[in-house]
Amino acid sequence: MLLFARAARGPSSLSVLSSLRRYASTTMSSPLNVVHTEQAPAAIGPYSQAVVANGMVFCSGQIPLVPETMQIIEGDVKAQTRQVLVNLKAVLEAAGSDLNHVAKTLVFLKSMNDFNAVNEVYAEFFATHKPARAAVEVARLPRDVQVEIECVAVVKKQ
Repeated sequence: MLLFARAARGPSSLSVLSSLRRYASTTMSSPLNVVHTEQAPAAIGPYSQAVVANGMVFCSGQIPLVPETMQIIEGDVKAQTRQVLVNLKAVLEAAGSDLNHVAKTLVFLKSMNDFNAVNEVYAEFFATHKPARAAVEVARLPRDVQVEIECVAVVKKQ
């Protein structure tokens, strides 16, 4: 709103408004493409594994389900984190992206005491590329897992 108010007062307000309209029409009219792959767990609710919009991939949170069985992987938080990241990688690849194109991740932890263990596995998947990240402790996660990770990535150029 502030941008419009300032533009309306300036001598070139028509060119600024015209540019804003052109930007909005090209960025807001892109279709949303739903991503689905058998290489990652099916959604366990009314959502998509990911959506591609305007060259960006918005991945739903992944939990440590084994895609073939839809069961939680056995093991500690490291095993769960590894499965989560394998699942996330599969969704990204189905969307035309990969881990090297991730802009940001959000890590949900059942216990912040697992932060270092999760970081060890996370670093295996993001060895050279380090996306922005937030990590938070939550009261509870789906199916009572220990970790869930979501991300936003850029689609690779063809």
